[in-house]
Amino acid sequence: MHELGVVYHIMDTLEEVAKENGISHVLSVTVEIGEVSTVLPDYLTDCWNWAVKKRSLLQGCRMEVERLSAVTFCDGCGREYPTVAHGRICPHCGSEKTWLLRGNELNIKEVEVS
Repeated sequence: MHELGVVYHIMDTLEEVAKENGISHVLSVTVEIGEVSTVLPDYLTDCWNWAVKKRSLLQGCRMEVERLSAVTFCDGCGREYPTVAHGRICPHCGSEKTWLLRGNELNIKEVEVS
């Protein structure tokens, strides 16, 4: 379960930003997770709920998760298509000259502080 490592990275980042900006408490954090990022939102949230209790700056901090759909671009026909439904082969022209346009992200989108 690499989600715990991801949680610690998010917590470390929040603590750095809070220190740089004189923030005393973080109320919530919103993260964006790409559909093919290999991060499982339920595991991430469970790890967050366990780990957040261990750092005073973050105690009681909520994590909101937003999913980002995976989209692939085809160099063969110049069209986009949903990655999970079709994989590497373009459903429009059959080309294998495709690449992931988005959907592998893991971003801190928003932080609410007090």
